[in-house]
Amino acid sequence: MDDDDTARRLEALEVKAAFAEDLLDHLNALVARQQESIEMLVREIARLREQAGAAQDGAPRSLRDELPPHY
Repeated sequence: MDDDDTARRLEALEVKAAFAEDLLDHLNALVARQQESIEMLVREIARLREQAGAAQDGAPRSLRDELPPHY
């Protein structure tokens, strides 16, 4: 009986380890996707800052310049 109990406990630990490893793989993939999103957003913010700086350096813009093309 002691061997059966040890075998069951060992199997339970192996199952938990397998689930933990799978969860870790999923979390690593999630972190990698989030890092890609963060890097893309940082590039986009830098691009928008450049555009804003260029707009301030140029002539003042009219609000009519902001109207959509169908007006």
